Amino acid sequence: MKSFLLALALTFGALPVVAQQQETKKVCVDVKDKEGKPVKDPKTGKVKQSCKDVKQHKKLEGTEVPKK
Repeated sequence: MKSFLLALALTFGALPVVAQQQETKKVCVDVKDKEGKPVKDPKTGKVKQSCKDVKQHKKLEGTEVPKK
């Protein structure tokens, strides 16, 4: 009985780990002020950017739904 419960706990405990391994993509957007002009960093002179990691979903292929 203990081995069964251990196997059950390991099986269901591993599912969330597999679900967290998704592909991510880094997306950066230029920062703009109130007037809509890009904000430059005073030290480097480059435009500041706001970056985020976004989950990338896989596109599923299927068959067309028949019309009624």
